[in-house]
Amino acid sequence: MGKHGRVLAAATAVAASLLTAACSASFAFGVSDSGGRVIAVGAENQYADVISQVGGQYVQASAIMSNPNTDPHTFEASASVGRLVSGAQLVVQNGLGYDAFMNTIEGAVPNSARKVIVVQDLLGLPDSTPNPHLWYEPGTMTAVANAAAAALAELQPAHAAYFRVNAARFAGSLTAWTDALATFKAAYLNAPVATTEPVADYMLQAAGADNLTPWAFQADIMNGTDPSAQDVALERSLFTQRKVRALVYNQQVTDSLTESFIALAHANGIPVVGVYETMPVPGYDYQSWMLAEVRALRQAVADKTSTEHL
Repeated sequence: MGKHGRVLAAATAVAASLLTAACSASFAFGVSDSGGRVIAVGAENQYADVISQVGGQYVQASAIMSNPNTDPHTFEASASVGRLVSGAQLVVQNGLGYDAFMNTIEGAVPNSARKVIVVQDLLGLPDSTPNPHLWYEPGTMTAVANAAAAALAELQPAHAAYFRVNAARFAGSLTAWTDALATFKAAYLNAPVATTEPVADYMLQAAGADNLTPWAFQADIMNGTDPSAQDVALERSLFTQRKVRALVYNQQVTDSLTESFIALAHANGIPVVGVYETMPVPGYDYQSWMLAEVRALRQAVADKTSTEHL
């Protein structure tokens, strides 16, 4: 069973327990415990962070996945997660099967008043979209912020202008990141890099980097399956023949194979950059996290400096 399959199986079990609990107890959906604020949930903490920035003082935002030591693909939702989701007035989730447990839990405790923003749908992406790590695409979070502002305005019309202003402020605050991407692209267009998984592929594309790792290899690692011997050999050659200027790897999910590539990169003088699937906490918001990632990429390519941990 692949990573997504394990997530779905775990979520199904949680949904069953949640349905049982719902028969004997009502979950608080109102805002009595939040000081009149909208109860919001982000499936991943980067989405919760954006909701919080847009909603400000009128929103109480929680994240389900925020542990940087957790593999989001194999996350196992608990009954407490189900209760959190059931009580939310606004939910933002990624889609593309990345957080499928959310659909299962939402279906277990339906609520017609709950507003759900699925980023995949917001961006008009088909289910066949191969890379689910949408938050590394520079345009994604502006769309999320605007959608969150619209949803919050429906929930609290009196504060609609406040939400719109915050969304616009958030969009403007991404300029430092997009400028850094543009600067990197101008200076190091087609800089060859290797990856273990497609976590930061959207950012690498925006930066004009040339990812030499085969897609099949990246997808296999992401989905927890063994890559082919041919792809493993090709990946190794990127380091032994010094064909790349950096290795970008998923800092949250490593195994003996990916660790061997990290060691091989170091042995051949190739800097290593660790990227994250959930926002590192504490110390970062979405904007500073993305800026830190592109700065780490630049340090690797320009200065041969590794940044394995933010």
